[in-house]
Amino acid sequence: MTDASAQPQTSKHSGSLLEQDARTRRRNAKEARFKAYGIAAILVGVLALIVLLWAILSNGLPAFQRAIVQVDMTVTQEEFDAAEGTLFKTKEYEKLFVTALSSQMMAAGIDANFEGKALERLLGKVGGTIRAYYRENPDQIGEVVTFDLAAASRIDRYLKGSLKREDIGPDNRFIQPEDFDVADAMREAGLLKQVFDWNFITGVDTGVDNPGGAGIGASVLGSFFMMIVVLFLALPIGVAASIYLEEFAPKNRFTDFIEVNISNLAAVPSIVFGILGLAVFIQFMHLPQSAPLVGGLVLTLMTLPTIIISTRASLKAVPPSIRDAALGVGASKMQSVFHHVLPLAAPGILTGTIIGLAQALGETAPLLLIGMVGFVARYPDTFLGGLEGPNSAMPAQIYNWAARSDPVFTEKAWGGIIILLVFLLAMNIIAIILRRRFERRW
Repeated sequence: MTDASAQPQTSKHSGSLLEQDARTRRRNAKEARFKAYGIAAILVGVLALIVLLWAILSNGLPAFQRAIVQVDMTVTQEEFDAAEGTLFKTKEYEKLFVTALSSQMMAAGIDANFEGKALERLLGKVGGTIRAYYRENPDQIGEVVTFDLAAASRIDRYLKGSLKREDIGPDNRFIQPEDFDVADAMREAGLLKQVFDWNFITGVDTGVDNPGGAGIGASVLGSFFMMIVVLFLALPIGVAASIYLEEFAPKNRFTDFIEVNISNLAAVPSIVFGILGLAVFIQFMHLPQSAPLVGGLVLTLMTLPTIIISTRASLKAVPPSIRDAALGVGASKMQSVFHHVLPLAAPGILTGTIIGLAQALGETAPLLLIGMVGFVARYPDTFLGGLEGPNSAMPAQIYNWAARSDPVFTEKAWGGIIILLVFLLAMNIIAIILRRRFERRW
């Protein structure tokens, strides 16, 4: 047997190792292009977000302002008695208001010649409002009282720039082109101005006849009652189901079937849950229609898969050594789970719960199917009345406004979207803070 002579191995690489060959240059070029594509995708997403936010803010911020006419009035006891003694009482109060308004405009050097019909088109019937105030506050008779009266919706749009003079025809029964001259004169005199509309945040829906006075406050309260129901039902049920499936349930075909269906339920369209709620909770169980209690039950069914999936992920993130250590010192299976695993998984569980609540807060289709429309939105008298009485929710109210033909309601819908986004943003910020505050890395 002879030894084979060792042959020297030569490298195929030619040139210096400090210089890039053609293959390396192509690989680096592909990497650079991939990075450029990623940056471009991020920029497109950011640009789309900026455009969306700009559209929401530009269309919704005017809803937080309203036009008012501010007039100082002094009604003497003789004028009050004379007005109350006539057959048409509100007409007498309107005359007193016109007198006060005319004197203030003339004091500002503004021509105050306008007809009563024009004032009614600008402000509506103010006599009833003034009469109700003095009947409820008789001690203000003889005193100077400042009335802030909401202007008509078309005057409000005119001040905001969304309505032009040329858009109004001579046959319009709601407003006439010459009414804008009166509005300009009142604005020049400082009587007509725009102020922050707190009524939009705290008020209730007023129906189709008074778009300027519509508010979303009652719908916010309806959403609050629904979230209470979801929180007190979805959180314990979802966490308990997750603990059992992750820590105690045997691994067999039945549990695999349950896990697959939980994942499938998370992808079911929300309108399916609305149909289920209509059939089970209203038609079968005869629960009150349009009630936040029913809305909360429907949203609980929709939120459960999200909470179960996020809770199981949090339990899986706890290292097995924690369980083994607890069992090694004599703890039972339940003690190791509830005393060691569950506290460590709590931040993830709370984060998943808040995200699930935020998702439920923005749902509209299930609420429409169970009758939670905006025209029934009212403030409840009691806590139980808030759960069982008819009410609306923010998404349903926004949809209701967007479906109406008056442009003022469209503006209100955009403003409602801003309020809804504020709530969703706050809930997601809370979830991020909880995760960063209590999260432990292994």
